[in-house]
Amino acid sequence: MTKFRVLLVGSGGIGTIAALNLETGHQAQVSCVLRSNYKAVVENGFTIDSCDHGKVSNWRPTGVLHVLDKRNAVQLIRAVLNAVPHHSFDRFDYIVCCTKNVPDSSPTLPDIIASAVAPGHTVIVLIQNGLNIERPFMARFPDNVVLSGVSRTDAHEIAPGVIQHKQPDVLNIGAFSNPSLPTGDSVSAAKNFVRMYSAGGKTRCRFDEDVALDRWRKLVYNATLNPICALTGLDTGTLQLEQRSMETLVRPAMREVIQVAAALGQQLPDGIIETTIASNPVEQRISPSMLMDIRKGNLIEHENILGEVVREAQAHSVDTPTLHMLYNLCCAVQLRTKQSMGLISK
Repeated sequence: MTKFRVLLVGSGGIGTIAALNLETGHQAQVSCVLRSNYKAVVENGFTIDSCDHGKVSNWRPTGVLHVLDKRNAVQLIRAVLNAVPHHSFDRFDYIVCCTKNVPDSSPTLPDIIASAVAPGHTVIVLIQNGLNIERPFMARFPDNVVLSGVSRTDAHEIAPGVIQHKQPDVLNIGAFSNPSLPTGDSVSAAKNFVRMYSAGGKTRCRFDEDVALDRWRKLVYNATLNPICALTGLDTGTLQLEQRSMETLVRPAMREVIQVAAALGQQLPDGIIETTIASNPVEQRISPSMLMDIRKGNLIEHENILGEVVREAQAHSVDTPTLHMLYNLCCAVQLRTKQSMGLISK
């Protein structure tokens, strides 16, 4: 059986587990774009401690591509493509994007993957957080299917090439609505990806018809606990021990997300606030992605997680004082990080 050719961009915790699932099913050949972990992976492979896969040592995907920094990614992918004949079987069937969603840095992700996208053929899968993330991809690649991937797991790269995976991999895949393509084509592509991703039997991956509702459901967590933990330096378990913060920050922010979603016609289920909080038990001491980025000195993905929610609230006349405050604080933190990285002058 011919395997699907997959390019995976963003081989941190979530991306590496995605690559492992795809390769485990024996239906895909995955080429991972690596940056700071390239040397460790080439020499020793990935070392993975996974609640789904167990302890895995010396694991390597089919291919690894080296990027010194984000700005070199465009040239690297173009060079890889130019090294092979331009036949149909050399095209990437899927590009899976697991990078942090940081539209306020350059180059953008559409810029990075552009050379690898075969018009009308390559399916772009965005396993990323946030709202309205599909818009720049559809504007750049109107003839390509763009899929939504909403991941609910806890996986982090704790050292170069070392992955700790503490919560089972649950991935919802759906099709973003693309006015340039028949709906059936996008839905079919989503269901095909679910089959490929699930083939190894180590994950719970399902097709979700309502992409928007699923993203708003996750934003109840991501637009609240994620930035609050990042700004306070506390994991979700420790934060829950401080009831004043839960009552004056977390729950009010969650209620605001629900109100914005409702203004856009997305009715979130009753009790979602408590089920969202309960999804991170106190004893597990889970560190959300933005907190991990702050600890590592990385840029945070606040624009699509918080900024888009605040902008939708303003557009629909919904008052969101807590979310607005969190967003402005995150903007200040992002400025500090950019200065420390030398991206802007102090």
